[in-house]
Amino acid sequence: MELDFETLGINPDEHQLPNYIAVEGAIGVGKTTLARNLAKTFDYETLLEMPEDNPFLERFYSDPKANALPAQLYFLFQRTRQLEEIKQRDMFHPVRVADFLLEKDPIFAQVTLDDDELRLYQMVYEQLTLDAPKPDLVIYLQAPTEVLKQRIRKRGLNSERYIEPDYLARLNDAYAAYFHFYEESPLLIVNTTDVNFATNQQHYADLVRYILTLKTGTHYYNPLSGK
Repeated sequence: MELDFETLGINPDEHQLPNYIAVEGAIGVGKTTLARNLAKTFDYETLLEMPEDNPFLERFYSDPKANALPAQLYFLFQRTRQLEEIKQRDMFHPVRVADFLLEKDPIFAQVTLDDDELRLYQMVYEQLTLDAPKPDLVIYLQAPTEVLKQRIRKRGLNSERYIEPDYLARLNDAYAAYFHFYEESPLLIVNTTDVNFATNQQHYADLVRYILTLKTGTHYYNPLSGK
């Protein structure tokens, strides 16, 4: 799929482009794929999660109670290190697309940790959390839990084979609750149930055109609704 502005029929000179885009959503919703594609279109660098580097993740999925805290702390340390590095090296070239917000970390912690672990996690989080750069646009991808389960099965990652449906449902609900009140940056909430931004160029081009119209506030994008 060709992703440059010219192929998509978009003149970027007619728009004020966001410098920093963060794509968020629950496991399996397609945030990393969309982040990579947006980076190609905008010719931006990517800042991506690296779940494959977390040695506790597969153990967490197979035995959540025993491994939730180390898995969560590893991700917290990893994300804060990534954001600190970009603040130090990229002062003059801030344009990028990320597939996470640092603020997403407590969402997972609240779903996975027991009360004592959560208190410990929050102490560490408060000590580590840096002044993370604010995105010019946050894109929150939504899909029903059943759709997420289908997508996770389809991509067939070994580390995800133990994910419990109940965990995925609780995580999906936690994301919805968090972004219901989100006001830190302009927010675009996208229903991904009936679209494929990874392989359908028309779906993707329509989304990019809509992104370029956004300024402030919260916006809802329901592709194909009523069509």
